[in-house]
Amino acid sequence: MLFRRLTLAALLLCLVLIPLGAYVRLNHAGLGCPDWPGCYGHIGVPTADHHVQAANAAYPDRPVEAHKGWKEMIHRYIATALGLVIISLVVLGLRGRKAGLPWKLPLAMFAWVLMQGALGAFTVTWKVMPLIVTAHLLGGLGMIGLTWLLWLHLREAGREPLAAPPGFKPLALAGTLFLLAQITLGGWTSTNYAAVACPEFPHCANGKLWPEQPNYREASRLWHPQGQYQDYEFGILDTPTRQTIHAVHRLGAVIVGSVLIALGLLFAAKGGHRRWKGLGFSLVGMTVLQIVLGISAVHWGLPLAVATAHNAGAMLLLLVMLSINFHAWRGAPRP
Repeated sequence: MLFRRLTLAALLLCLVLIPLGAYVRLNHAGLGCPDWPGCYGHIGVPTADHHVQAANAAYPDRPVEAHKGWKEMIHRYIATALGLVIISLVVLGLRGRKAGLPWKLPLAMFAWVLMQGALGAFTVTWKVMPLIVTAHLLGGLGMIGLTWLLWLHLREAGREPLAAPPGFKPLALAGTLFLLAQITLGGWTSTNYAAVACPEFPHCANGKLWPEQPNYREASRLWHPQGQYQDYEFGILDTPTRQTIHAVHRLGAVIVGSVLIALGLLFAAKGGHRRWKGLGFSLVGMTVLQIVLGISAVHWGLPLAVATAHNAGAMLLLLVMLSINFHAWRGAPRP
């Protein structure tokens, strides 16, 4: 079935796109192309000598670095491919709605991908401002979340709903909200270049668990006026402020990690079906893996592979929580 295959294609593109976006950001290639949607006015990274000279003249503060430019453009190409697949899903869904094909979710995905495109443009034109980059990260997770829900809808169509105790619904929703809050803190930590602000574990720095001079006001400041800085690459905050952001993210990891592990064990023990056991233990396993990756990132000084895996792990953890919500809300309450 074409609709199902396109949905799977969209899902696979999202699974590649989100870790790739993290890889681009962590490689400091987010401004590898200082304009949008092209790269120095070209559909690809300029390579001919006269094109490179013209690009360097047009952007003297951002001379051509081909290795960074291609990372950014490959990310944009995949995002464009995703947009085309989603448009196809919308067309097929609207045409086949009388035959039962879903069309509301594809329409929501189309609106979402337009918003993501706008945030991608603002990420470049507003010089990787932390607020915009964090919003772009969350938007990417929202995109794969919608795609995953569409895939679950297609996969489970015609199957008996997975029965769930009534209490699972609010617990699944609460767990998702906790997770989204922690992912937001993680994105804020990364986009403010605070991931290595606390180089020790379990301490932050100088043998202390918490920053010596925490600055909560600046750490939570969302907006920095355009023009105040040439760009936001490598961060604009001082060390105490970055340490504050990092420490709050760590505290969030302790709280949210504990909540998710407890929920996973509860779902596995009380679900009454082997699929609930699988979902519950998947939640526990992914949460533990995320904690290990976070600790490893600090211990090893944020190696690229570990940091990218930590971003991908957050994405997969969200998909597990969405699966739990899907089944908890779809399944008929069981006495």
